Amino acid sequence: MMNGESEKRMVLLLCVVAAIHVFVFCAAFPFFNNVDEPAQFDLVLKYAQAHVPRGEETTSKEASLYLALFCSCAYLGPVGGGPSPPPPWTLPVGQMKQAIAINSTGWQTTRDYESSEPPLYYALAGAWWDAGKCFALTPGHLLYWLRFSNIVSVVLLVWLAYVAAKMIFPVSQFARLAVPALVALMPQSAFYSIGNDVLSPMCFGGLFICIVKWLRAERPSAWLGAVTGLALAATYLTKMTNLPLLVVAVVAIALKIAQTLGTQGKVLPALAAFLCCAVPPILGWMLWSKFNYGDLTGSKLKMEHFGWTIKPFGQWWHHPIFSPAGVWSYLSGQLGTFWQGEFEWYYPPQARALALPGTAAIYTILSLVLTVMALPSLFLRKNSDQLQRHALQLSLACFGAALAFFALASVIYDFHDCVNPSRQHPFFQAGRMMLGTLIPFLLLVACGMDRALNRFGNGTKFAALSIFVLSMLVVEVATGWPAFSNQYNWFHLP
Repeated sequence: MMNGESEKRMVLLLCVVAAIHVFVFCAAFPFFNNVDEPAQFDLVLKYAQAHVPRGEETTSKEASLYLALFCSCAYLGPVGGGPSPPPPWTLPVGQMKQAIAINSTGWQTTRDYESSEPPLYYALAGAWWDAGKCFALTPGHLLYWLRFSNIVSVVLLVWLAYVAAKMIFPVSQFARLAVPALVALMPQSAFYSIGNDVLSPMCFGGLFICIVKWLRAERPSAWLGAVTGLALAATYLTKMTNLPLLVVAVVAIALKIAQTLGTQGKVLPALAAFLCCAVPPILGWMLWSKFNYGDLTGSKLKMEHFGWTIKPFGQWWHHPIFSPAGVWSYLSGQLGTFWQGEFEWYYPPQARALALPGTAAIYTILSLVLTVMALPSLFLRKNSDQLQRHALQLSLACFGAALAFFALASVIYDFHDCVNPSRQHPFFQAGRMMLGTLIPFLLLVACGMDRALNRFGNGTKFAALSIFVLSMLVVEVATGWPAFSNQYNWFHLP
């Protein structure tokens, strides 16, 4: 067993591994992917120019020029079929200017349906973009500079995962290291894309750690209340699909406050600090959304863009999710993309999910089995560590709330002519949108692995973990191999 210093060095090594992992795949994948990256990029540039949209706007002129010059056909294929064209920067100057002029004009008529998203990621990414300009980077390298900001996010996420695991598993070194190891080599393609999904696990991970500190404290301090409020506000201002996690967090804090009021009655400074730090930014963005987008969450704009409507209550119960096959279809789609992401790749004559057959089912089964294996540590009294029980119960509540939220969204909407989700396949299967629950979920996974291998020593446990993470990496490399030779990626930039 490693001592404390060796364990910290191992975590630092995992941070380095995570940085290399994210860098290589960010560089390998060309621009712009099928997971909203053009719209996300446009919004980053608008925030970099201190412009916050007040409605659904078209793509900016600056973003359109980048899109025209660097957008590949690797993900969805060329319009009208045929071979993929060479990168515009490889053409003679005259032809390049002509291609950019034609394509940028088309992009400027495209409406940015992400305009109503909360501002935190875009403000930070916009500042990162401006910092990149200070280095006089060429346009292509500046684009990848923006993607490479994800390296910082994931490295911080690995460290946060370790901090959370260290609090909850003070005895099990295996569980403490399994959580950051899984984060470091998780094949989630959202980590290789421009988008606010990458910030959710870090913000809610910080909030989760704060709540665990609330659960542990006999009398939460005002400082803890303030930090918790800021973490709550940051999670809200990152992505609106974090709402179910915030509900769980608020309920957990309310229960702790009620318990403390009943015994000591001296929690008011922490509560006041929490409310002062959490409420103003959240309320401010809600009012901004109501005034500019028509509702408190900003979701109305996106619903109108894609043509979604709320179904009559009586039609909810006809949804295929109310069948064993429907439950499996939802879970395998949601959990499969939670682990692997949602990139597609163009294999003529059509685009297909960038995942090996059967991997979604394997990840789904592993997720469910390991979560079930962890349940005794959550509910059996023979687990004398009360903080661990409560923290893992909170983890399960977060994970369950995220799954339930997207299941409910799948049921209540009529998707009309939308392609994904659609009337033919009416399931939200976008695991990146529940990445906020990543640290709580991996705590359950690590606990389940620890219990499943309980009869064996640490050597066997770490061997099993190594096989798991290396298998993920091998499958990810095999799956993403076409990207490495794509002529639009970072490795081929002049």
